[in-house]
Amino acid sequence: MKKYLYPLGMWLVFEAIAVNLWVTTGTIFYFYNFTYIGSCIAIGIFLYIKKFPYARQVVQFAVGLYMLVYLGILSRENMQLEGFWYYLFLGVFQAAVIHYAVAKIAGPLIFGRGWCGYACWTAMVLDLLPYKVPKEPRKRIGWIRYLVFAASLTFVGALFLFHVPNLDNIMFWSFLIGNAVYYIVGIALAFAFRDNRAFCKYICPITVFLKPASYYSIVRIKVDPEKCISCGKCKKVCPMNVDMTDNARSRINGTECILCNACVTACPKDALK
Repeated sequence: MKKYLYPLGMWLVFEAIAVNLWVTTGTIFYFYNFTYIGSCIAIGIFLYIKKFPYARQVVQFAVGLYMLVYLGILSRENMQLEGFWYYLFLGVFQAAVIHYAVAKIAGPLIFGRGWCGYACWTAMVLDLLPYKVPKEPRKRIGWIRYLVFAASLTFVGALFLFHVPNLDNIMFWSFLIGNAVYYIVGIALAFAFRDNRAFCKYICPITVFLKPASYYSIVRIKVDPEKCISCGKCKKVCPMNVDMTDNARSRINGTECILCNACVTACPKDALK
């Protein structure tokens, strides 16, 4: 029964966030929003415990489509990085600012890069491609993410600096165009590098927020050195090239673990938890 405390615990974390934001802002939407996301994640963890093979994908589409279609397209909220800068420059603590604060700045201190594995609407499509396990060595082009990060900040900053009108409309279209570009680039890189997660490793600007906090993550996969037989199966199936045989926070690509549990499933000695 102890294992069922994990989905309950994750649900309670999101429920605490939901209630706190509702009380703090006086807007009940945040209660519904984070309750829904927390419930989806809890259900996904429960399905994983029950060994349902597509547990993570269920969560990805439940949360990803909600963020992309309902919040992004129907509600016209830019939930990309540009939306975060936009509301931040407006001095408004709502929408994308709250989303980034919870999921991508403070959240990784608790669940690391879990957002990337269970809720990202870009990754939910990229994970459907045929290269779930990287076929080639990791490239040394991760610096590109910092250029994209800077370009996003510069773009929104320029809009405010030059007092461009109709900013809401511009933010909506930048969300649509930006997502289209992300999908095109992500799919192209996946086939070029034979790696579904190439976009996440080299291009995604959100990792500039995620990586530092993920280093201190409370929820992380660990290895029992007494059970590990160094067979290397965990390394072979990891989509993010993380060295799961090392418990040190400084382990190779340690800040990139998306908690997909592929390594846990592949381990023949049940050494990973």
